Amino acid sequence: MRFTAILTSVLLAFACLGEPKIPWNLDALSKPPGYRESTEFSEPGVKAIEFDGLPYQGKPTRVFAWLGLPKETAAGKVPAMVLVHGGGGTAHARWVKLWNSRGYAAIAMDTCGKFGGDSKQARRTEFSGPAGWDAAYQQIDLPIEDQWPYHAVADAILAHSLIRSLPEVDAQRTGVTGISWGGYLTCIIAGVDGRFKLAVPVYGCGFLKHGSAWVPAYEKMGPEKSGKWLGLWDPSVYLSEAKMPMLWITGNVDFAYPLAVVQESYRLPKGDRFLSIIPGMKHSHPAGEVPEEIHTFVDQILMGGTPLPRCVSTETNSRGVKAVFRSKARLVKAELIYTTDAGAWQKRQWKVEPAELDAATGTVAAKAPVDATAFYVNVIDERNLVASSEHAAIK
Repeated sequence: MRFTAILTSVLLAFACLGEPKIPWNLDALSKPPGYRESTEFSEPGVKAIEFDGLPYQGKPTRVFAWLGLPKETAAGKVPAMVLVHGGGGTAHARWVKLWNSRGYAAIAMDTCGKFGGDSKQARRTEFSGPAGWDAAYQQIDLPIEDQWPYHAVADAILAHSLIRSLPEVDAQRTGVTGISWGGYLTCIIAGVDGRFKLAVPVYGCGFLKHGSAWVPAYEKMGPEKSGKWLGLWDPSVYLSEAKMPMLWITGNVDFAYPLAVVQESYRLPKGDRFLSIIPGMKHSHPAGEVPEEIHTFVDQILMGGTPLPRCVSTETNSRGVKAVFRSKARLVKAELIYTTDAGAWQKRQWKVEPAELDAATGTVAAKAPVDATAFYVNVIDERNLVASSEHAAIK
């Protein structure tokens, strides 16, 4: 029995590298769901709505969301963003308002079956879908249609279909971003819903069994169940199908999604990759909502703004790194970020030193200390925006 369980886990892991079998009915999810304004919750400047979700345990569900439009829409149709909250969170009205203030329509839905104005008020109702995050690991023996990742991804795609259907919205200019567990979901969504023109996972990624905060949960599940879960719901199964530009933004000491698994993940999609590894970036919802790198990246694709710098080539060896960045904004500084620690990525200490920058060519060169175990380079442009090379790990 133990051999069979291990073999099953291995086969499912290899399946992640092949063409994914999509468990969602995309034709159905691409149709705008019915929705109604909430009579219980309100927030100035945005609408509280409930839209029809997928059945859960044979019963109909409704998904709570905040929906907002920018104040000025008369000049033409506006682009839109779908916002996917993280663990411990819910649909955040302030996040919708932030994007509205930048000229975007936006929708933020709760992915865990809760209804309410904020995380403290939110509660489950008779129309709730499955509970989310860590609870999803206990659902693996249930029918796929009753598991949280299935519903959470479907909720985001339905929210996308809904906002695309609004007369004020340009359906050809939409993006998705998510934070932490929402970043995890964004990775799956990017590989499933090709209507999005961009995706921004913040912290979240795939390859969760390769060093994320949830490794103990998979070990507790055992090889057969964890292999089944990862084969269905790890973003690595779907990321290779993502063809839109993606910005990956995270910190170098993130407790949940360390650099090594983020790197495995961002190497899979087929679209242009933008990378911003911000030293010491905190892991929180507020910290993941506001980076100007996100807004600039979205603006460049949906509004024709000046792009973020992007690393287009990297050469590394045990002695250092040479990276070339393409940038329309003037590059003003480059830095080498390195660690001499080994072991868990989450516990390493990082140091920052100036690196040599040829602003005319976008070339950065830096020598790593002889005892460095990992390093990468950042460039900072005249807008104080950060772009990164891949990190190199020295064994």
